[in-house]
Amino acid sequence: MRLGYYLGYWQAGPPRGAQETVLAAEQLGFDSVWTAEAYGSDAFTPLAWWGSSTSRIRLGTSIVQMSARTPTATAMAALTLDHLSGGRFVLGLGASGPQVVEGWYGQPFPRPLARTREFVAVVRQVLAREAPVTFDGEFYQLPLDAGTGLGKPLRPTVHPLRADLPIHLAAEGPKNIALSAEIADGWLPLFYSPRMDDEYRALLAEGFAVRQGGLRDPDEFEVTAAVPVVVDESVEAAADQVRPFVALYAGGMGAKGANFHRNVLDRLGYGEACDEIQAHYLAGDKERAAAAVPTELVLDIGLVGTPDDIRAQLAPWRSTAVTTMLVQADPRRLATIAGVFAG
Repeated sequence: MRLGYYLGYWQAGPPRGAQETVLAAEQLGFDSVWTAEAYGSDAFTPLAWWGSSTSRIRLGTSIVQMSARTPTATAMAALTLDHLSGGRFVLGLGASGPQVVEGWYGQPFPRPLARTREFVAVVRQVLAREAPVTFDGEFYQLPLDAGTGLGKPLRPTVHPLRADLPIHLAAEGPKNIALSAEIADGWLPLFYSPRMDDEYRALLAEGFAVRQGGLRDPDEFEVTAAVPVVVDESVEAAADQVRPFVALYAGGMGAKGANFHRNVLDRLGYGEACDEIQAHYLAGDKERAAAAVPTELVLDIGLVGTPDDIRAQLAPWRSTAVTTMLVQADPRRLATIAGVFAG
């Protein structure tokens, strides 16, 4: 299991010391660093800026939101960054949720799986550069059907460095997880738990069973799981630093009744806890929402405590389908975390 570092999306502004963190991760032997976007900073620009000083580490987006760009624009950015990085880019895509898709991007949300399937198909056409790109889908048409009639099928002027540039999908629901194994090169889960490993493997197997030719062998499929890792003097002290993150996603990152992040935790058995978390969060009491996050939940989806605690908690992760643990951690702790994983 490899190590990656999650840079995420910005809060009020650029995170301090991000460039130094990326360089430290490369020097410590981390396999990859990943950016994200929601409705503030974008994922491509920081990755290109910080990644420009690196030479080995892979550069990934976890995630680029599909509603933010057309498939061809996304493919343009991907092939550009792949050239600039010398073939080190990984395109992580995700559908997000209706609050962001419709509220921020002004795009329709229904039928995200069908949209994802079409989106990825167009991106792969651009990267293959075998012919001018044409697509007659329900959601995407190239050239546009209802336009002036002057649209012309085009192929990218730039020759992609890698026609098989890896595409990973963020997925939380069972059907979406299976879809990632069917059409993508990797899966980007949130709130992965070793307890769910058998179920996740079964869902991936469903996708592999209908996987088409021309894609990487399933043995090369990657599972890059974002995992909170907090080193502190005790499990409880460390868990306290993870609770606000869980409360945000379970309580605030999605509408009531349409929160896919919360659904993952429901399937883990924390439905009642999530009811309380969400009620406090939607009422504006973020502190009570965080306090309602059980320590057991944190231990299910994260690694917390002293280095010895984390070393013990890490054991069941090593036998899961996860190929890269994408560490969400204080950058000052990277050397300690690398040492724990090496041990």
